[in-house]
Amino acid sequence: MATINGDPFAAINTATTGTPTNKKPENLGQADFMRLMTEQLKHQDPLKPLSNSEFIGQLAQFSTVQGISDLNTTVGGFTSALTGDQVLKGASLVGHSVLVPSKTIALPASGNASGLVMAPGAGTVKFEIKDASGVVVDTVEVEATGKGETPYVWDGLKANGERAPAGAYSITAQHVASDGTGTELNTYVDATVESVTIGSDGLYLNLPGLGTAPLDYVLRIGKSTT
Repeated sequence: MATINGDPFAAINTATTGTPTNKKPENLGQADFMRLMTEQLKHQDPLKPLSNSEFIGQLAQFSTVQGISDLNTTVGGFTSALTGDQVLKGASLVGHSVLVPSKTIALPASGNASGLVMAPGAGTVKFEIKDASGVVVDTVEVEATGKGETPYVWDGLKANGERAPAGAYSITAQHVASDGTGTELNTYVDATVESVTIGSDGLYLNLPGLGTAPLDYVLRIGKSTT
């Protein structure tokens, strides 16, 4: 399972720097094509005038150039509409909770941290939470009644009962079946969307304590537990 990308601008368009240059377009436009055809007609050999088939062929090319120009305009408008739609989608997510795959869980200054795992069957799911130094801060056990979603909540307290500092903690989960068989599970965490950035390949959600995640990482909008 992929984890959340920590670089918030890894796939985002950035403006190029340096002195702009007046570079001529590499492709001929409609006006250039018309000018060339007119000059050809003006300077053709009177004894060998342009045949009807050649003239019709060049008119067909002229129509093709016009069609491509119109198509580019249409595609440009379509792209602008998509960008506007992305802005609206991003704005609607700010402030909402989302469920994303992550090996890190963010503990707020107050309250708890939560998420879920996909249990392979009935048994016990054991969660181990570690700080940045790799020291185990707390362990949480949740009963899985069967195959499917098994939510969990960490109250933010250490094993000794003290409140853990706000921040990011690593989290792992293991499912233990009734016969003692252990299975490592992918973890999914709840996070609140702080802001949204529009990249060249889609929306990126800024999740406090976790970094950024592309929109297609979102498995659910809303908390996994109530």
